[in-house]
Parts: sequence; structure tokens; C-alpha cells
Amino acid sequence: MRGAVEKICARFEGEYWLQRDSDGKFPEEFYLAFADDGWLAICIPQAYVRSGLGVTEAALMMQTVAQSGAGLSGASTIHMNIFGLNPVAVYASEEQKRRMLPPIAAGKEKAYFAVTEPNADLETAKLQSRVEPRADVYVIDGAKIWISTAQVADKMLILARTAPIAEGHKPTEGTCSTPCSIATTLRCARSRRWDARRSIPTLFIDGLEVPAADRIGEDGRGFEYLLHGLNPERILVAAEAIGLGRAALARASTCAKERVVFGRSIGKNQAIQHPLAECWMELEAVDLMMLKAAWQYDRGVAYGPAANAAKYLAAEAGFKTCQTAIPAHGGYSYANEYHVECYLHEIMIAKLAPVSPQLILCFIAEKVLGLPKSY
Repeated sequence: MRGAVEKICARFEGEYWLQRDSDGKFPEEFYLAFADDGWLAICIPQAYVRSGLGVTEAALMMQTVAQSGAGLSGASTIHMNIFGLNPVAVYASEEQKRRMLPPIAAGKEKAYFAVTEPNADLETAKLQSRVEPRADVYVIDGAKIWISTAQVADKMLILARTAPIAEGHKPTEGTCSTPCSIATTLRCARSRRWDARRSIPTLFIDGLEVPAADRIGEDGRGFEYLLHGLNPERILVAAEAIGLGRAALARASTCAKERVVFGRSIGKNQAIQHPLAECWMELEAVDLMMLKAAWQYDRGVAYGPAANAAKYLAAEAGFKTCQTAIPAHGGYSYANEYHVECYLHEIMIAKLAPVSPQLILCFIAEKVLGLPKSY
């Protein structure tokens, strides 16, 4: 599977990604290449597409994409189609799955995940976007932020509240997940430029009507369904961070062998060797944690701690590796054609999203170690 993905990525070398970074265009050719070979459908059940694999295979694919040199710019192109559709693949009705999943899997439609809000930020349970049932439609009002691929998408899976937070009830109750088409009632405060690192779309939703037939599952359980997208995303982000770290490590090692200072390869200096060797070991170790989390998810075993730990550790190891690749290149690290400066920008995404490292530490402390909740 890795070999098949590598063959696709090999058609899009470093110059291609430098050009996309420069012109801000969505890498349509890259996206369609994965669609044509069926990879966009990797996690969709086999009853609706021809692949029907699991999160383990999806993680390996995303890791391979990032490691190829496409980095998170390449991974984010197809990332959303995998985890963002998971609530639909798990909880939608049979009719909904047959109607919604094949066009996304074939690359005919692009989708995104609309969850985070300006006034809620990481407190997803306190989102304020509202859904009002009217006859055979739901009317949605609100705002969403940090929406990856919103510049190019055709569909969105939106989480909104069917009822205000009630006293004595969990704040996660009273939410609804609804896929809908992009419509003129969406106003976007964003650049028209597609950029995996710098473009941060905000959506203002004003009276958006969505057919009731498009609601996923039951009213009030949207947050529960959402977790089937958020937790696999942690695993995918971990895999991508590892892949990006390996890409940086490969370039740093090559440069260390070829760059000559004071008449000798700088790779002979232990001050260069040892940090790179540490990075290799740390990436290998966290790779096992990521695979453990994916294995647990695919087999229905409790996977929350492993998924969060994998995301945290992979982001840390990836960041350390990208940072270490900079001094190995010296002044060349600032030249775009050496790519490591770009990797350092990109790895910050894995550090910050989809959940902060501090919240992961709180989760492990509370849910694994049994310590009192701190927030």
C-alpha cells in the first residue's frame, strides 16, 4: 500500500509544492490522482466503494504522503475527506450513505468539517450555532472558524445546537450533525487563496436551509457522532507529523553528508550526528504509539488515550526533527528550494490542531490517571 501511494506522490516533486505555495492554487492534479486510484474512499465501508479499509491504512497513507515531501500541504488536500466523513459512514442511514459517500470518494465533490466557533474555540461543547426545525427543513444560523479546505469545498458537515445549554444537563446534549451543500447564505471572511498553512477561513451562516432528510442520526446526539471524526483525526495528524518529521530528517541527513565545512563533511561531527540520531529514534517510537491507536480504533477497543498520546508525542517529535533540520542546513535552510523552512512552518499545525497539547495532558491526567478535572 505504501508503494502504491509513493508512486502517486513521486509524480509531484518538490518543485510542484513550491509552486503551489507560491501561487496559492489548490493542488487539483494531486487530489484527482488520489481520487482516480480510489484512495479518497479508504475509510468508507466497502458496501459503497471498492476500498473499505480502516483508520490504520488511512494513517499509513497520510504518513506516506507527508513523508514524500508533499508535507502537510499535500496531506491536508485529502485529509478532510477521510476523517470528516467518518460520522456519516458510521451513523448515517443507508439511503444517506449511498447518496452522500460515493461522490466524495470519487473526487466529484469536496467536503469539509464545520465545528469550531469564534466564541467557543476549543470548548466545542459550548458552541452557539443554532438549528431551528421548520417543516421539512432545518434553518441554521451562526459562525464557524478554522475551516480547512473551505475555499474549494462543495459540501460541509456542520455541527450546530438544536437547543440551548440547559441547567443540569451536559453541554454536549442538544446538538445536531447535518451535511449540506455550500449555498449563497454562507458568507466567508477569508482569502480566496488556498493555503494549507496560512489561510484561515471563517464562515458566517445566515438562514441556511438544509433538508431534514440530510440530518445525521438523532437530534441531540451530534456531539457524540462528532467524536467519530475527531478521534480518528488525532491518529491521522499523528501519522502526518511523523511523515513530515521523516521528510525533514531525510533532507537534513543528505545535507549533512554533502555539506563540507573546514574540509570535512559536517555529518562527521557528533554535534550534527547525535541530534539527528535522537530524532530518528523518537519518530520510530511514536510511530508505534500511532499504530497502536489505529489498531484499537479499527477493532472497537477503547482508543482515546492512545489517540491523544500519539497526537501529542508525534507533534513533539516532528517539531524537534524539523527544528533540528534547520541548523544542519545552516543558512541554506532559509532558501525555499531546500524545503526545511517550509516543514518547520507546517509542523506547527500538528502542534496546535485539532487540540492543544495542554488539553491532551489534561485529558490523560483526568481520564487515565484519575486526577481531578482542572478546567
